[in-house]
Amino acid sequence: MHTIVIGHRGASGHRPEHTRAAFDLAFALGADAVEPDLVATRDGVLVIRHENEISGTTDVATRAEFGARRTEKHVDGKLVTGWFTEDFTWAELSTLRARERLPSLRQSNTTFDDQQPILRLRDLCNLVDAAAEKTDRVLGIVAEIKHGNYFAALDLPLPELFAAEVSAAGWNTDRLTVESFEPSVLAAVRDQGVRGKRIFLLEAEGHPADAEAGDVSYTDHLTANGLANLAAEFTGIDGISVPKSLILQTDAAGEVTGASALVNDAQTAGLEIYCWTLRPENKFLAKTFRRGIRRADFGQWQAEFRLILTTGIDGVFADHPDLAVHVRDAL
Repeated sequence: MHTIVIGHRGASGHRPEHTRAAFDLAFALGADAVEPDLVATRDGVLVIRHENEISGTTDVATRAEFGARRTEKHVDGKLVTGWFTEDFTWAELSTLRARERLPSLRQSNTTFDDQQPILRLRDLCNLVDAAAEKTDRVLGIVAEIKHGNYFAALDLPLPELFAAEVSAAGWNTDRLTVESFEPSVLAAVRDQGVRGKRIFLLEAEGHPADAEAGDVSYTDHLTANGLANLAAEFTGIDGISVPKSLILQTDAAGEVTGASALVNDAQTAGLEIYCWTLRPENKFLAKTFRRGIRRADFGQWQAEFRLILTTGIDGVFADHPDLAVHVRDAL
């Protein structure tokens, strides 16, 4: 089995996430695909940002002309304060510049702040096509549709916008994978005729944002019956993607004792399985693999990456795709 390495928001460990430089570098470092997060502007343009609140990833807070647009909103049950993509047109957002989301941890990335604009989905499609022309590898996009039901209530139907965009870009192909924390969004994407795999994102706890009262929780989906139900043909779901904490088995003290059975269970049920996010810094590593006290220092990342990859998992998301490729290829 060949585990694919997906550049998480590009090579976001090396450059500010979701920038052209991050995506280009991800492919240069051996990524098989890249992952954009998709939200919408007021005029229905799909833009690539981690969240619809953009103060942490752009220079919007420094722009006096947009100061009055700072506001509070409830997004999927959480109160969020800041500036939101749906309050801007694309023409306005295109004037902003990207910034490092984790400046205290990845200080070297901040040297690239304010240099690159926000990208649209159509820009990334063109970028991947250009990268594919320079290699004999098949390069893909794993697109996460964020807050689909929230945007639908604003009359911004992300599945419809997504289907129209990928069709216009010539990307309604098997090189495209769609993922969401909301099963209803994946169903809507299927109904729009979008090809490619549909991956259900699950958390370690809680419920999907589109869950009705009495619906199953994330953990219910991860039982044998839950996985079998997800794999049933009528669901239109091809796989799941989970946090790496569900792949690593730990004891009561938080020490890693091995890998869980989830990869085998999912594949036995007929589902592909991916995990997020492989990162080498101590802050993100499981307790067993940390070294020293500095959060930004690299710990024993190779040991953690290797343990996850040896499960036979179908794909991993990595901020530093070169490191994941290094461990995968060594196996």
